[in-house]
Amino acid sequence: MAVRRLDPVLVDQIAAGEVIERPAAAVKELVENALDAGARSIDVTIEAGGRRLIRVVDDGAGMGPDDLALSVERHATSKLPAGDLFAINTLGFRGEALPSIGSVARLDILTRTGDADRGAALTVNAGQKGEVRPAAAARGTRIEVTDLFHATPARLKFLKSDRSEALAVAEMVRRLALCHPDVRFSLAGDNLTPFIFPREGEGEAGALARLARILGREFPDNAVGVAATREGVSITGFAGLPTFNRGNAAAIHLSVNGRPVKDRLLLSAVRGAYADVLAGDRYPSIALGVVCDPSQVDVNVHPAKSEVRFRDAPLVRGLVVNAIREALARAGHRAATTGGTRTLEAMRGLFRPPEARGGPVSFGWNGTHQAVPVTSGLAESRQQGLDLAALPSADARANADDAALRAAAFPLGVARAQLHGNYIVTQTADGVIIVDQHAAHERLVYERLKAARAGQGIARQMLLVPEVVELDPVDADRLAAAATELEGLGLAIESFGSGAVLVREAPTELAGGNLRQLVHDVADALADDGVSKLGNRLDHVLATMACHNSVRAGRRLRPEEMDALLREMEATPLSGQCNHGRPTYVELKLSDIERLFGRS
Repeated sequence: MAVRRLDPVLVDQIAAGEVIERPAAAVKELVENALDAGARSIDVTIEAGGRRLIRVVDDGAGMGPDDLALSVERHATSKLPAGDLFAINTLGFRGEALPSIGSVARLDILTRTGDADRGAALTVNAGQKGEVRPAAAARGTRIEVTDLFHATPARLKFLKSDRSEALAVAEMVRRLALCHPDVRFSLAGDNLTPFIFPREGEGEAGALARLARILGREFPDNAVGVAATREGVSITGFAGLPTFNRGNAAAIHLSVNGRPVKDRLLLSAVRGAYADVLAGDRYPSIALGVVCDPSQVDVNVHPAKSEVRFRDAPLVRGLVVNAIREALARAGHRAATTGGTRTLEAMRGLFRPPEARGGPVSFGWNGTHQAVPVTSGLAESRQQGLDLAALPSADARANADDAALRAAAFPLGVARAQLHGNYIVTQTADGVIIVDQHAAHERLVYERLKAARAGQGIARQMLLVPEVVELDPVDADRLAAAATELEGLGLAIESFGSGAVLVREAPTELAGGNLRQLVHDVADALADDGVSKLGNRLDHVLATMACHNSVRAGRRLRPEEMDALLREMEATPLSGQCNHGRPTYVELKLSDIERLFGRS
């Protein structure tokens, strides 16, 4: 068969299949063009998820008649003045968006420059270009895309429901708005909730205000600033506290030179930075921007420009990981403020009528001889005939004035009681904190072990009688192969025949622990992280070790032990969450408690 040149309209339709795979992609291209034109206000309207109508109106620089005629020609662009693909300072540069859209839909463009007396209009329908004609127009550009894919109806079969497509458009506009807080954005249409993002202030305050609108009003109170620069690459943004997490990656927003991306390298770096403080099935809330010289990043590796390639990928990844970890460390013992809200919601159930709770309720008597609900812990204790006063706990009655003064001096307050053998109740200057002693101590031991490994090494002691631990032969071989790594963590292990290892030394920090269970868990940790980098494997093993030496639930603590735990938490970074990403404490403000009791 002879080789022939494809028809230009067919070429544009092929390009549309790569660049405009759904309405959200068309919105992205048009909004990016508006941003490149210097727009300060962008309004987007869609119908039927964008299939029937996409309208984008901006107040940017606009185009003259000659530029308008060229704008719908394939590979015609104003964004590469020097013709250098490694000096791209705009969001769009391929010159494919408008001709691609015009080849599969009806495209109407109305535009005017600031110094022109009148505007110009142009229509492209299924690849057929009309004539440029004069028209009345405001400064900027108005583009309408109607009947998307009517020229290639097969593409319509691959679109989802109108609602799904509308939500994808909304998500795209949000991501673009997040990268440009100095621009006003609005979105309207059916199958979605309209929104308007006004122009925010300059700098960090403006960025945080836009984040609050997109990620929620609680985000600013549960995030810490991220800033780092190395070898011409800068990282800026805000990282959510580990306990302020999500069940999916929807709240991870990344950009490169103002361009929102879903880049695998950056996503991996974010996940790696949170790996130490977040459970594997949870995701952080974070907005990060990478800024670098355009020559250091290739944005031309994907038609939709959603992926990039860095010239020095290890540098960027390391910078992102370290910047996030340093920011989280600065947050110290902070935990998400939403923990108190969830606690209040759980507690409100205790105050509903018994029939609403679906079960009986125990009652005691208050000073006015009225029946009131009794908490389950106290009810159980009384039923069992326990002497509550004899239980070792902080005395909430003694030295109350002194405790109030001391509480004001410490962020986590002073211990007032221990409940159910695991929860420490503390008094702060303006509220109450409930601490999970096992989770808190687990994090503290883990951080001590990490600091020791990074410093002089983890102290270890020789066992008077070496312990033989029997395992599955595969696990035993895996432990023997990692003997050198484990020795650096204070655990000296050697092979002891088939399916067994001999433990000669153990970390001093873990003295008195269950070594057999520890060895089994370390084997499991090595199996889980067998293909991970050495540093990740060692951290996983250390986390396993820390869990074995933490204060167990059910252990009663003396008041001074509770206070010592609180003071160490205040001095230890990342102590607001355990090694698995769960909060180590929740805080209730007095105002929250008063609302719970209807006092405000």
